[in-house]
Amino acid sequence: MESLTKKENKQQEVPMFAYELLRDVLIPDLLGDDIFEISYLAGKNLARKFPLLSIDEALSFFAEAGWGHLQIVHEKRNEYKLELSGSIVKRRLQINSQSCFRLESGFIAEQVQSMKQALAEAFEEIDKKQMKVIITVRWDKNDPVGS
Repeated sequence: MESLTKKENKQQEVPMFAYELLRDVLIPDLLGDDIFEISYLAGKNLARKFPLLSIDEALSFFAEAGWGHLQIVHEKRNEYKLELSGSIVKRRLQINSQSCFRLESGFIAEQVQSMKQALAEAFEEIDKKQMKVIITVRWDKNDPVGS
């Protein structure tokens, strides 16, 4: 019975190439020059549909969504610096060094905004040398959500 479950799980796995076709070929073709703005807004929208209670839950969400390994590398009073890495990130950057990670940034921005109840924005920097993405999210406690 256990081997059948493992076999079913393997059959449910989506090949990385299928993910890449959608994420790095089809969607950029469809969105054109608007990819960065629309991807960021789409990430925020996804976050509203999958609200999380803590930043740790966001780290787990990234792994489950197949977006890569997300970890906090630095934390300040009103800022998180997060590192997105892993085989999916590395492969996406190897295939296209201009890969868009605005979906992930928007998702994090909206989650932090909800958690902190303060306006939050995120931006990403691609580290081509180390094949990872640094996402910085900042929030302003003086600008509460809904004011």
